[in-house]
Amino acid sequence: MNTRITSRAAITDGRGGFQIDTTEVAAPGPGEVRVRIAASGLCHTDHQSLTWDGPLVMGHEGAGYVEALGEGVTHLTHGSPVLLNWAIPCGECPQCGRGSANVCDRSMGVKPELGSPRAREGHTRWQGRSIQRAFNLGTFSEYTLVRAEAVTPLPATVPLDRACILGCGVMTGVGSVVNVAKVQPGESVAVVGCGGVGLSTIQGARIAGAGQVIAIDRNPDALARARQFGATHLLQAPLEDPQGEQLLALLKAITDGRGADYAFEATGVHALAFLPLKLVRHGGMALQLSGAHGERTVSLFDFWWDKRYVVPLYGGCQPERDFPRLVDWWQNGQLDLDGMVSRFYSLDELPQALDDLLSGRNIKGVVRFE
Repeated sequence: MNTRITSRAAITDGRGGFQIDTTEVAAPGPGEVRVRIAASGLCHTDHQSLTWDGPLVMGHEGAGYVEALGEGVTHLTHGSPVLLNWAIPCGECPQCGRGSANVCDRSMGVKPELGSPRAREGHTRWQGRSIQRAFNLGTFSEYTLVRAEAVTPLPATVPLDRACILGCGVMTGVGSVVNVAKVQPGESVAVVGCGGVGLSTIQGARIAGAGQVIAIDRNPDALARARQFGATHLLQAPLEDPQGEQLLALLKAITDGRGADYAFEATGVHALAFLPLKLVRHGGMALQLSGAHGERTVSLFDFWWDKRYVVPLYGGCQPERDFPRLVDWWQNGQLDLDGMVSRFYSLDELPQALDDLLSGRNIKGVVRFE
């Protein structure tokens, strides 16, 4: 198949705006797959992408169907349902070899000789010029063209308008618990921030068998949702507590005066990036999940003693291991995706979807294409 196909898509202007317009998506070349998108979840990163160098096809959390296969792609079949993965591993570099596919040397640009995680140049055209896709996926689009390594098969019985959210927020939260922290049954977990990633982290802690799952947020409605997803304790963070000392006292009252075994930050607020360090016990692990940007100072006393501070990417995702496991947990009732999806939208309703995202009205919104 050598024909291009037209596709409606959300395209950024690089200045904070976007439009819905028609693009042309190329047929897949060697090692590439063209996917018809069925549904795409929304993350705060999608709003941030409005100011990245544009134009850019938006979206990075998607599921759909294989529409066309390039030469050499053997792990997929035409028409099969698939999930897209934005941390696209090469499978050949030392990082992939040691099980750290989420920080693949190719996707991180460490080894240019390994090529690129994106489809070939010119794969998507808009108004007569070539444009790129957010995270090399661009899932706010009827069709996308991606590297085959970005595509994981899904069971035919899985509804794609739920499965799509596995591709970023759920993977980040659950994976950070089970892959990175490796929480053990009976241990204590504190989660700061009860949005989509935070609630996924809480679910991961429940799946891991944590004895205490302590949800922390300023919003009482967010805390109420946290209970639904597995929190055993709810702490409403004090409004005037710049150093976190009041919050720490509340947490220690729950954890026998020690602090939590693990504390996860999932707020996206850079001022809170080091708060987990204060909340964990001696020898505990603090994890900053949101990738918050900006400069921030931290007292070295907060590292005392034997504490570990980690900024994991994408929950340590290895697609061939983690996506089937997430689907299994979902299908056997351990992972709640239905409760995570608050509302569905059409592509034309994307402005409302982004407004609902920023206002906190949704846990997760999903754009459906079918």
